Amino acid sequence: MAFFAAIPIPEEQIIVKTRLSFAFVNLKPVTPGHMLVSPLRVVHRFADLTCEETADLMNLARQLGPILQTVFQATSLTFSIQDGVEAGQTVPHCHVHVIPRKKGDFGGDQIYQAIEAERKPRSRQEMTLEAAMLRPLCSQIASHPLS
Repeated sequence: MAFFAAIPIPEEQIIVKTRLSFAFVNLKPVTPGHMLVSPLRVVHRFADLTCEETADLMNLARQLGPILQTVFQATSLTFSIQDGVEAGQTVPHCHVHVIPRKKGDFGGDQIYQAIEAERKPRSRQEMTLEAAMLRPLCSQIASHPLS
């Protein structure tokens, strides 16, 4: 089991793990397929990551994005990091939001208002099913983390 700050993330909600990072389903997605990528080590701020952790985290987000874009029939991606409370970070663990986007889903920067808005949490079962669907598609990432 990995932790997102003090929150345990069940293995069945983890899509892929590399040596230093993991990707998991989001409790309150802004769009279908909105996932989180986080270092395995609990690190509050982006600048607190080691160079190796930074490279691994961003590489995992980079590789996950096209998979989510295809699966969720999106045409674009938003990668977002809220680094600190005033930036909108609500969980004290550095993480990257990988958000599949479609034409007309939000106008301009309105996605950031949606990220901050009250969103309904999903059930554990919904999150587990989504992770199970994505996990096989991400198997190559873990076995080739720097490809």
